[in-house]
Amino acid sequence: MPGSDGTPLRVGVAGVGSLGYHHLRIAGELPGVDRVGFFESREERAREVAQALEARPFPTLEALLDEVDALIVATPTSTHREVAVQALRRGLHVFIEKPIAASLEEADAILDAAEEGGGLVQVGHVERFNSAVVGAEPYLDEPLFIESHRLAPFTERGTDVAVVLDLMIHDVDLVQSLVRRPVVEIRATGVPVLSPSVDIANARIAFEGGAVANLTSSRVSMERLRKVRIFQRSGYLSLNLAEGTGEFLRLKESLPALDPSAMASGAFPGGLLALDLSDIVERIPLRAEPAEPLRREQEAFRDAIRGLHPPPVSGQDGRQALEVALSIESTILRHVADSRSS
Repeated sequence: MPGSDGTPLRVGVAGVGSLGYHHLRIAGELPGVDRVGFFESREERAREVAQALEARPFPTLEALLDEVDALIVATPTSTHREVAVQALRRGLHVFIEKPIAASLEEADAILDAAEEGGGLVQVGHVERFNSAVVGAEPYLDEPLFIESHRLAPFTERGTDVAVVLDLMIHDVDLVQSLVRRPVVEIRATGVPVLSPSVDIANARIAFEGGAVANLTSSRVSMERLRKVRIFQRSGYLSLNLAEGTGEFLRLKESLPALDPSAMASGAFPGGLLALDLSDIVERIPLRAEPAEPLRREQEAFRDAIRGLHPPPVSGQDGRQALEVALSIESTILRHVADSRSS
């Protein structure tokens, strides 16, 4: 297995747009990784990136695949199947930026190629590696209600697809990883505002066992916001994904203020109305070792190839997130069509 014997893992990057650029940068910094180079179909962009990162550009994807053990796919979603399948059929390992593909049929083609070639697939749902999420892991205990808001100002990037596949899919994958139960119901609505596709969307996802997630995503907002709130029996977690910070709020272990006998004794004059939230709630900052989420992601990919653990976001995970996101999108499109016909 490449890299398992201490030899560096030879990694290449396909597509060096804004995200692929950073993947290429990190691959050049990561211990145990030999950044072989990259392929970019746009010649001018390839020259810019080669100079900026002192990285080797390859004239074709095939030439790059000849020299690597693993490929990071950061090309447009419409090309994921074509690029990933070529690599997987050679037996290479593949990291694919989210979403895994443009359709379930294309996702299945990628997974089939991985099974045939023996390579592993990891999907780039980077929020799982956010410091706020990593710090929350010790306190997660069967979430019952999750609310997320992912808002961004309008840009032309990503407008070839609806906001569900552009932004909301991050939170779709995140809540699925937190709840770990099958989805039983989806309700959704959305509106095209500045593009032909849906630009703002809300979805309510119900899971087996009773958990519910309420997701809102917009790319026509005046401000940027990436926040998740998680409610469970043991307390409440508030995560600021943009800053990688958060806190866990829970009832203090000893709560004489809420005990009827303590209230009757006069220990707390004025009763509950005289109490501040800090009297009954413990606030615990969520802590994780500071690290760039993309770096954590690549480290996990490297270590999965080494056989240290399975990919933390498997190809099947990516397919499940895509399936739910496409269901949300189709529900919204029906709603939009119905509203226009009425």
